[in-house]
Amino acid sequence: MPSGEALALVDEAGQVIEWERAAEELFGRSATETIGRSVTALMHEFSTDEGGRHGGVAEAATVVVKPVMQGTAVVWRVLAAGHPSTARDTAILTAVFDHLPVALYILDEQLRIVRTSAVAETTSDTSTESLPGGTFPEVWALRGAEEETAVARRVLESGEAVVNRLVRRRHPSGPPDYRIYAVSYFRLEDSSGSVQGLVACTLDVTEREKASEHRALLERVRANVGHRLSVMDVSWELVEAVVPAFAGTAAVEVVAEVVRGQDPPRTPVKKVVSLHQAAIRGRISASGTVHSLPAGTHTARILSDPQARLMSVEEACAWAEPEQADEIRRSGAHSLIMAPLIVRGQLLGMVSFFRHEGEAPFDEGDLDTASAIGAHASLCIDNARRYMREWIIASTIQSRILPPQPDTQATLEVRHLHLPGIEGGGAWSDAIALPSARTALIVGDVAGKGIPAAITMGLLRTAIHTLTALDLQPDELLARLSDTTARLVAARAALPPVDPLHREPLTASCAIVIYDPVDLTCTTACAGLPESFAIFPDSTSTGLLAQSGPQLAARDTAPIPATTTALPVGSTIVMSTTAEASTSAGSLRPLLESAGAGPLVALSDALAQELGDGPLPAETAMLLARTKALPADQVLTLALPEGPDAAPIARAAARRQLEVWDLDAEIVYTSELIISEFVGNAIRYGSPPLRLRLILDQTLTCEVSDGAPSSPHVRHARTLDETGRGLFIIASLADRWGTRYHADGKSVWAEQSVNGASGLPS
Repeated sequence: MPSGEALALVDEAGQVIEWERAAEELFGRSATETIGRSVTALMHEFSTDEGGRHGGVAEAATVVVKPVMQGTAVVWRVLAAGHPSTARDTAILTAVFDHLPVALYILDEQLRIVRTSAVAETTSDTSTESLPGGTFPEVWALRGAEEETAVARRVLESGEAVVNRLVRRRHPSGPPDYRIYAVSYFRLEDSSGSVQGLVACTLDVTEREKASEHRALLERVRANVGHRLSVMDVSWELVEAVVPAFAGTAAVEVVAEVVRGQDPPRTPVKKVVSLHQAAIRGRISASGTVHSLPAGTHTARILSDPQARLMSVEEACAWAEPEQADEIRRSGAHSLIMAPLIVRGQLLGMVSFFRHEGEAPFDEGDLDTASAIGAHASLCIDNARRYMREWIIASTIQSRILPPQPDTQATLEVRHLHLPGIEGGGAWSDAIALPSARTALIVGDVAGKGIPAAITMGLLRTAIHTLTALDLQPDELLARLSDTTARLVAARAALPPVDPLHREPLTASCAIVIYDPVDLTCTTACAGLPESFAIFPDSTSTGLLAQSGPQLAARDTAPIPATTTALPVGSTIVMSTTAEASTSAGSLRPLLESAGAGPLVALSDALAQELGDGPLPAETAMLLARTKALPADQVLTLALPEGPDAAPIARAAARRQLEVWDLDAEIVYTSELIISEFVGNAIRYGSPPLRLRLILDQTLTCEVSDGAPSSPHVRHARTLDETGRGLFIIASLADRWGTRYHADGKSVWAEQSVNGASGLPS
């Protein structure tokens, strides 16, 4: 009731002449019952009628009486003297202290508890006898009691209330368990404004705050977990998101099949499962990274249930490796939740959450959060597993297709450098032995990623191996490879629209260098890749191609040119799918040119280090080849006359040279037959000049050249035919034979194995 509000008016005789509504509320009497009556009589009734039909008078009903002139008479005005407590006020206060679910504490100016509500007494873990007299922050065992005392004193001094301040309260006994309370402070003042103390209100909001924290945690997990495409990386994203927000230590273990990208076992687990520790963060180290989980154990049965479970730490130690169990005990772990990682009925692994000394133990409410974390992590790990499986398949295809290190060539030292991209790709390099001791060096790239790019690369590599058997020039090889690529493009375009490959364009590039160790030349052709170049022994360099052609199967029908370059012995041929190595301004060019005649292995290692150990944005393939010359004593070159004397001259020269090379009689006899047939065909169907060449390398090559472009072919002679059997016999005797065209005509050649010949290079 406001101070100074009029209650009644009393005349000189002491009788009530006015009775206001405020007086009716304060004294419980109506105007009809009081006007005209003596104040003395009314006060006597007020004092004797407490608890009667009028409900009594409030104990703190204080009034002020002032004289007032009314005409010539003096009357007395009765005014309210502040905020007197009515019976209703008393009833409200009683209800608040007895039934309000918020705990109330009345504190004096020293913050000592002088009165508590009934709820405060029932919810307090401290005995009710010890509550009065103790300071509120200390009796309540608030975390950061000094800070809380300072906050309460500021409210006491300033009068500015503090509402819903979140504080943590320790359990007085047992494991560390903090409850969260919303604490409010209000200053108490009397009617004159004097400070009497504080009212402290507390409300347990632990469940509400935990739910809010768990929601925030799940949002963080969903936002931060699953961005990477490796099972190990996703596992690390998970432990980094939940430690220390949810657990003191988190460990993710995945089954061996997941690590290898294979299909994981189905639940329930009916076999021994090998668990690999993918990630761990917290107070427990990564000891015991692999262990087996026997089928039929309690833990195995738990892993068959998609719901997280509270488990005894000792129970977890029982099936862990001894070193890991000791580490868990030393960490002070006292609470554990295990959440299986299950998706579509397949067990991927499990995640373990530990809390240690100084942390509150897990409760039933944490299980839902752990289950939600496990469900999201399962999807992310499964996505990474599926990607890893495709990556492993693509990498396996490439590893089976790409040539091994080192590639042994008698006339070339070859080093392959393959640097995988983040998402795989179709880059490759190759070195293919050709007739006459020559070698085809090939670098190619298929745009795209994953299995489709790797398979397309395999198809093109197979095609080029087949085409090189035709002994074509580099430009002709690329032209036919482009035709093959065009057929693959057409096949992809004919796929159903729902097939992902239907919308993915197929583009491929390739470069070919054919090195001849007899003539010391290389012939180069390129379709879409950066220019290949050669580094001479004196560290100078030169490009190997005057002009590059379009990509394979490109709409541009311009021919692919070929360029022949003379190379001194010891030159290094560099071919790459990246312009960083090929262009003069590329970052790798100075490193390559500084190598000179240095070891090729060291140069290859330096390039790998320069490009980095991790995956590159795009897959890169490089080929380095150090040239050698075929010794002159391993080559016989003889010009032949045009007439019938050419055959016996050729046979005699071949016989003498093969004896010098110490080849056995059978090879000598077979070689004479081959040379006779080739020379006879050249005389009969070819044109001068004629030339015989014998080359002894890994095989023996017999080669006859003439100036005619016509090509011999095998005929299947009938029984009575007198001709047509020569090349058929040669095809039976030689390991392989063929025709190579050049600007001056053609060369027909045949190869034989010469294992054990003393003339072979060591």
